[in-house]
Amino acid sequence: MAYETIIVAIEDHVATITLNRPDALNALSQKLLKELAQAMEEADASDKVRCIVLTGSEKAFAAGADITEMADQSFVDIYTSAFFEPETTRFNRTRKPIIAAVSGYALGGGCELAMMCDFIIASDTAKFGQPEINLGVIAGIGGTQRLTRFVGKSKAMDMNLTGRMMDAEEAERSGLVSRVVPANKLLQEAKDAASKIAEKSLLASMAAKDAVNRSYETTLAEGLNYERRMFQALFATEDQKEGMAAFREKREANFRDR
Repeated sequence: MAYETIIVAIEDHVATITLNRPDALNALSQKLLKELAQAMEEADASDKVRCIVLTGSEKAFAAGADITEMADQSFVDIYTSAFFEPETTRFNRTRKPIIAAVSGYALGGGCELAMMCDFIIASDTAKFGQPEINLGVIAGIGGTQRLTRFVGKSKAMDMNLTGRMMDAEEAERSGLVSRVVPANKLLQEAKDAASKIAEKSLLASMAAKDAVNRSYETTLAEGLNYERRMFQALFATEDQKEGMAAFREKREANFRDR
């Protein structure tokens, strides 16, 4: 499918999706989010894809939502259209692992989009923030919820109430990002991580993603029970037999997602 606001490339079982609205610092328009949701669904369904990298430009991952589309909306408009909700719901249904490769600004909706991915690799120039308070509103697609779970209440309150930005070093220290690399090595680092994930059993990768995400939705006791059931279920797969046989035979496993 041809897209106007994103670029999709598939190589070695990794789909790289690049936000492509350079004149608007990759601001999240309705069109971009619809195209992104479509691309995610296609990657999730493709036998050629085992991991997904989502990135922007060196200057901006995404500098926020497209304010020009929202400025004249009323409460009734936003509420009845469920603004952003259908697209983000489709995005969040993606079962394959997603890595956000973030350089430059990831503000407002851009920060929220990065947090919707499974983990974030940031360049040393990355800046994260939830500045919606400066517009007389608050975050609308996870900035008060995911951010609080990732960095804790105090920092989340700080960022949502003051609108200040967090640099890459603070983001890594706070647990928002998994690692920080030089800007000129960001995309390669993300692709290398994606390639490593793509080598694994997709069944196990999807189970791991599901189990980790479940930890945010339930009690520790229920989460441990869910993890145990997922662990046990993987013993019904050919990949478990192959992985353990390869370990004993000191060779690389040849996973077939069965």
